[in-house]
Amino acid sequence: MKKILYLPLDERPCNYNFPQILASATEYEMIEPPRDILGNKKLPADTAKIRKWLLESVRDVSGAIISVDMLVYGGIVPSRLHGYSISDCIDRLSILKELKGLNPNLKIFAFNLIMRCPQYSSADEEPDYYEDYGREIFRTGYINHRIALGKADRNEIEELKGIKDKLPDSILKDYTDRRNVNREVNRRAIDYVKKDIIDFLVIPQDDSSPYGFTAIDQQYVRKYISQNRLNLKIYMYPGADEVGCTLLARMINEDKAVRPLVYTRFSGTKGPFVNPLFEDRILFESIKYQIICAGGILCSSLPEADIILMVNTPGETMGEALSYAGGSGIYDVEKNIPEFIEYMDYVVNTVKKPCVVADTAYANGADLELIEMMRQKKLLYKLAAYAGWNTSSNTLGTCISQGMLYKIYGNSKKHLDFLALRYVEDAGYCSFVRQLVTKEKLPSMGYNYFKVDGKRGKVSHMVKAELEKFVGDRLEYDNYSININDCYMPWNRMFEVGLEVQLVQEGK
Repeated sequence: MKKILYLPLDERPCNYNFPQILASATEYEMIEPPRDILGNKKLPADTAKIRKWLLESVRDVSGAIISVDMLVYGGIVPSRLHGYSISDCIDRLSILKELKGLNPNLKIFAFNLIMRCPQYSSADEEPDYYEDYGREIFRTGYINHRIALGKADRNEIEELKGIKDKLPDSILKDYTDRRNVNREVNRRAIDYVKKDIIDFLVIPQDDSSPYGFTAIDQQYVRKYISQNRLNLKIYMYPGADEVGCTLLARMINEDKAVRPLVYTRFSGTKGPFVNPLFEDRILFESIKYQIICAGGILCSSLPEADIILMVNTPGETMGEALSYAGGSGIYDVEKNIPEFIEYMDYVVNTVKKPCVVADTAYANGADLELIEMMRQKKLLYKLAAYAGWNTSSNTLGTCISQGMLYKIYGNSKKHLDFLALRYVEDAGYCSFVRQLVTKEKLPSMGYNYFKVDGKRGKVSHMVKAELEKFVGDRLEYDNYSININDCYMPWNRMFEVGLEVQLVQEGK
């Protein structure tokens, strides 16, 4: 069995568990560091122990998937909080050269985020001062960028003057200094691609915007990539938590010398041209990147395709899942879910090709009407993949990766368990139980969306109980049932949930 070394972006299930589960359905063994050295949200990982683990583990692996943010800063959130110098960061990055020295045939796929700049004031995943000045920091970058491009209007210029009176210079300097360090790490990672230390690099953009600090950094990095003629070895597109899965699919596709053809079908005519929330481009451009990054090629017809990617899109604009639970008027007019379902049924039961469903109609959760219609057609557990969580790019990368591995390895117990996990988490938790518990249970307990009673407290038990009700009502039929074997709150808040689920088929 070939081994793939994997250093995740952080310790959350989406980064630590998802790629591992997908790999378990293949003949490749994925090697990960112990979870207890990977930190906890704002607490950075022990980078010295990570270095030691990498050096000890690299000799007998054929490939490595490396999060530069974990390697250098200790995780995605610590990358926004650290006080490291450029020399500190470059020293940590240099271990990649050592890994190549110890294993000259090692193929390294790496990913290194462009630091995000949220539009709102919250210190949940940002420096403490972001609670008071986050909106002002974002607007400073946004307006200055528009001024530089000659696009700012008079109101924006007046707004910037008011922000300067409120936002302390020391806070803005701390923020921009860190961005400058992180941007230099991006540049050095690109240099490693040029030197063939990194074989392929993804530079994802987490919560991106067309203007502002993140967009400015993106332009700088993109220009440097072009100057070094590395556009075919380095991809930049929206995303973050799905990239481990994407690079796993790419590594296996390359190792097996396969390049699946993917035909894309949408639920709405205008859907491909919607600009998703938290992203800086229309949906279809991100879809193309997600397909080629995972090792596939977009094709133009059903007959030639190896995989059919069915994308449930917004009608004209994207909203949050919890705001539209169950469907809402005009939001559904510009798409045709019944036709979408009938085509899905045709692909699965008549054409019999792998069918992947990317549920991108909403941000941060599944389309519950789509799930119900899939249940009525008894399609839920016949798919090659499904996802509908967080951003559209998180969704796309997760389901495209699963679908590509399904194309190689077919149906399996691990595949079905991951399908069940996606339905329980993306539909059950993200689109239903999260809001229910937050609004109806937490206030009387003295907790809120950003703070609950620990990873495995009463709230996690409450979430599990509500999920079990959801599963029984909406995800089980015929001889299919789902066991929820574990439920916890990874970062002691309601945004994400940690689950271990098992799909059970009576008689099998």
